[in-house]
Amino acid sequence: MQPKNVIKVLFRSALLAAAFSFVGTAAHAEDLLQTVKTNGVLRVGLEGTYPPFDYRNSAGELEGFDVDVAKALAAKLGVKTQFIATEWSGILAGLQAGKFDVIVNQVTITPQRKEALDFSQPYTYSAAQLIQRANDKRAFTSLAEFKGDKKLGVTLGTNYDQMARAVADINVQTYPGAPEKLRDLASGRIDATLDDRLMLPYIIKTSQLPLRAGNILKGGEQEMGIPFRKGNPQFEKAVNDALTAMKQDGTLAKISNHWFGSDVTHPVAQ
Repeated sequence: MQPKNVIKVLFRSALLAAAFSFVGTAAHAEDLLQTVKTNGVLRVGLEGTYPPFDYRNSAGELEGFDVDVAKALAAKLGVKTQFIATEWSGILAGLQAGKFDVIVNQVTITPQRKEALDFSQPYTYSAAQLIQRANDKRAFTSLAEFKGDKKLGVTLGTNYDQMARAVADINVQTYPGAPEKLRDLASGRIDATLDDRLMLPYIIKTSQLPLRAGNILKGGEQEMGIPFRKGNPQFEKAVNDALTAMKQDGTLAKISNHWFGSDVTHPVAQ
């Protein structure tokens, strides 16, 4: 064989080796399930500042509903959890960049988010719900009732602010946060506030004001799931199987009752 031919053969061999290496790497591009199993860790993104879902206690340790859900999910997968606190404004981008494997932080499943990410089945369900004074026996059933001299309080910039403003001619009073609107509610300056159903027990308990939960309103239903990067069918099945098992064996209900005093892991009954 001539030297030039030898060089060609070697060059072609090198190209083939590189090609097979590339194919092997592509074929070896592991489903996220294999990566998590190999590492023995499920990396979980959350805010860490969102009680009662995830926050730091007096000892600086993360706790909350979503923290417990993430730990139980990891246990079903046979791995440990590693929590990575991230501001909400960057948490979805952080997931897409691979900074963590999943987000367990009350991420609402929406068509827009599903275009970029895959989601588990829902593990919590929420809706818009009213808060009223404990001694107020009125039973408001729709936002349209807040007309005339009745006033509804909402937190500025929230989904519930938008929901209220979409109803024509009702009296909406906006507040920077929950403490301010709840104080006005307790003092009789407004007739009710509109909030996330899942937050009500915590809000009412920590406010230490004479308040009670009002009716759940139609039209504000939400489903929360666990998002992860697209292209991981084995991981998706494993997560959904784990959540199904957690529903069937009572794990999710137990966690929910601990944090909310009720089971919020099933669709809202209207």
